[in-house]
Amino acid sequence: MAGGGKRSSGILLYQVRAGVLHLLIAHMGGPFWARKDAGAWSIPKGEPDGDEDPLAVARREFTEELGSPPPDGEYLDLGEFRQPSGKRITVFAIEGDLDASAIRSNTFELEWPKGSGKVRSFPEVDRAEWVPAALARQKLVSGQVPFVDALVAALTAAGVSLAEE
Repeated sequence: MAGGGKRSSGILLYQVRAGVLHLLIAHMGGPFWARKDAGAWSIPKGEPDGDEDPLAVARREFTEELGSPPPDGEYLDLGEFRQPSGKRITVFAIEGDLDASAIRSNTFELEWPKGSGKVRSFPEVDRAEWVPAALARQKLVSGQVPFVDALVAALTAAGVSLAEE
């Protein structure tokens, strides 16, 4: 791959309510994340199939993980950040709405309990929530927090008035 290492692309859906930035984030599914909250949430994202366009990847993964396509419109490119794992994630943001209680995620298979020989199916995302940006910074895996800051900076630069967090 260009630049080496794994890549991933995602979409950060947002709303500004009474001057407060709210973000749609997804809780990672599966047994490892089941009882975790802080640092167990993610921006809906995934890896490309070959040389797929990053925005196309992000749109496909959003649909797979949340069960609804992302809104059409002009996306803000929030850039690419290297994660602690070495993976590079590119995230696009767009203002929109989605019923977080109605998500339907695709699934993955995993031997669970480990060593049991039993393969079980788990949702990639077990729930989603709209949260204020300040709370998103606590809930997201640490490597994705810079995307929240990048969105705040982009909105502020575009003249959007945001309340103090």
